[in-house]
This record gives sequence, C-alpha cells and structure tokens, in this order.
Amino acid sequence: MLHATLTALQETAATNADVAKNSLSLLGAGIGFGLAVIGAGLGIGLIGSGSTQAIARQPEAAGTISTNAIILAALIEGVALFALVIAVLYKFI
Repeated sequence: MLHATLTALQETAATNADVAKNSLSLLGAGIGFGLAVIGAGLGIGLIGSGSTQAIARQPEAAGTISTNAIILAALIEGVALFALVIAVLYKFI
C-alpha cells in the first residue's frame, strides 16, 4: 500500500515537472518574441529619425541617405526574424 502511494506521488511529481517545464518554455519564447519585436521597432525608429534629420540638414544627399536607411532597416528586420526563429526553436528543445 505504501509503495503504491509513493509510486503514485512520484508519477504526479514527474507530470507536474513536465507541465512546469512546458509552461516555462512558453514563457521564455514569449519573452523572446517581445524583446525581438521591441528591439527591432526601436532600432528602425532610430534609423528613421536619424535619416530624417540627416535629410533635413543635407537635402541634396537624400537619395544616398534613404538608400542606407532602407538597407539598415532590412538588416535589423533580418536579425529580428532570426531572434524570433531562435525563440520558437528554444521552445521545442
């Protein structure tokens, strides 16, 4: 009787540990998503702000500045997408 009770408690503890692990994995993935999106948004916002100020100071260089800003924004989006993929993969590890 005692052995069966201990076995049942061990199985329950193992099940609870699995549930806790899955819950924490989802929480970690959600935090990773949030940080990636916030970071990318801030980075692209700063690029837009800086390029707008640069174009206001030197309107003749607007084409070059805009091209560089678009390239930088695309690079930030690539890093953000990579971070999101890593967050999703981390959940499944």
